[in-house]
This record gives sequence, C-alpha cells and structure tokens, in this order.
Amino acid sequence: MGQPLYKIKKMQNEIEIKNLGLIKFYESSFRNILFIAAFAVLLLLIAIFITLFINAFPTIKELGLGFVLKSTWDPTNKEFGALPFIIGTLFTSFLALIISLPFSISLAIFLGFYLKKGIIGDLLKTTLELLAGIPSVIYGFWALFVLVPIVRSFEISIGALPYGVGILTAALVLAVMIIPYSASIAREVINMVPTDLTEAGFAMGATSSEVIRKIILPYASSGIFAGIIMSLGRALGETMAVTMVIGNNNNLPLSLFAPANTMASVLANEFSEATNTLHVSSLIELGLILLVITMIVNLIGRLIIKKWYVK
Repeated sequence: MGQPLYKIKKMQNEIEIKNLGLIKFYESSFRNILFIAAFAVLLLLIAIFITLFINAFPTIKELGLGFVLKSTWDPTNKEFGALPFIIGTLFTSFLALIISLPFSISLAIFLGFYLKKGIIGDLLKTTLELLAGIPSVIYGFWALFVLVPIVRSFEISIGALPYGVGILTAALVLAVMIIPYSASIAREVINMVPTDLTEAGFAMGATSSEVIRKIILPYASSGIFAGIIMSLGRALGETMAVTMVIGNNNNLPLSLFAPANTMASVLANEFSEATNTLHVSSLIELGLILLVITMIVNLIGRLIIKKWYVK
C-alpha cells in the first residue's frame, strides 16, 4: 500500500524548500564572486597607482611641479623635465585620432549597414579583427620600410628637413593601429540599430545616405564615441611602434616633422639603462603621469557619453 497523501505532500514541500535554499545559496555565492572580482579590479588599479607613486616620490619631492613644466631632459646632469614627452604623447595620439576617424566611421558604416551579410562582408570583418591583433613591433617595422620613405619624400617636396621619422610618421602608424578598434566597436553598435527604424526611414522616402545621417549615426553615436575613446587610450600607451619611428629626440617638438619622444617611448629607451635613483624615479613618474592622463581621458569620455548621449 502506498504512503498517505499528506506524507507525499510533506515530502514534496521539504524537497521544494531544500531546492529553494540551494538556489538562494548559489545565487548568493555567484553574486559574492562577482563582487570580489569587481573589487579586485579596483584594488589592482589602486595598487598600481600607489606603487608608481611610492617609486616616483623622490622625483616628486625634489622637482615638484617643475618636472612637468621644464623642457630639459639630461640624465647626465640630473636635469629632468617631462614637458617634451607629454606634448609628444598628446600630439601624436590626438593627431592619430583625427587621421583615423574618417576611415573608422566609413568602415563601420560600410560593414554595419551595406555589408551586414555575405562572404565579402565576413572577409572584411575578419581582416579588421586580425589587424587589431597584429603585434605593435610588426607595425613598427612596416612603418620603417613604408611610411618613413613616403614621409621623407613628402618633406623633401615641401622643403622641410628630410628626417622621415618624427611626429607625423608616429601619428600615421598609430592611426593605422587604432582604426580596427574604433571601427569594430562602431560596427557592432550600428548593427544594433533596430531594423524597424531604418525600414521606417526608407518607407518615408529617405535615401540610404539620409537614413545613415539622420537615423543610424544619431542612434549609435554613444557607442561610436566610446570606441573613439578606447582607441585614443590605445594610442596614448602605444610603445614599440612609436619608439621605432618617432625619432627619439628629447627636445620639445616644434613641428609635425620634428623627431620627438613620447612618455612610453622614453620609458622603453631609458629604463633599462637608468643607473641613479633620480633617473629611475623620473622615469617612473612619467609612467604615473601617463596613467593619470589615460584615466582622465576615459573619465571625460564617460562624462560626455552620460551627459549628451544617454537619454
């Protein structure tokens, strides 16, 4: 004879209560793991900042604000001024961003609107992703053998000193390197534009260019801007490719064609050869300044997106 009905219901209730307790436990554990992971990232950023600050403190204490304002970098005489490297970093990065923007947005529109599907579209998307994964040293070699002669010929044609290497060459190779980042993100955002909106535009008699200008770009503007900020962050911290073509001159750059240095390139060139404490500390402070500039650029980008684009 089977068990009474009330016992079966009691067993079912106990099983349901047990399962509910397990579900709550798993949810709580998963939430705690996510919280720990997010908090660990914050701790890592704080630890990096503190480490750099402690090691850069001798220079901060001895030179103060003069380290940022002075333009003389002479380790032999213990004179350290970071202004040429700060200007070189900002100059090359923002110039690369300006050069890359038309190509990035054009590629994103072409792949996200005209070639959403098909073999050619897939091939171009794969190629774009592969370009983002090429090591920077390869870009540096390519720039040495291709861009430097082109820039040198251009300098000769306009009567400038034919260095070949310099701010312009570094900005050009940086532009090529950051195009895949901004274009890929912009393409993904354009793909997320609701089909109903574009079809409604065509139904009202709009042309493809009008749909792009008046529907797609305004709708996807926040994502496109986020991609631009991400690519700028990549340009600010790029080291090897820039080091190979910027000329590695510690003087203040006075023109687009002048050899210069960025904060990343001078770190790559001098850190292994630095001997005295002040020289090492000055290089570490350059790294600290680069970290702060990158953080400021990203924060400004997030504020702009939040204020102007988030509805």
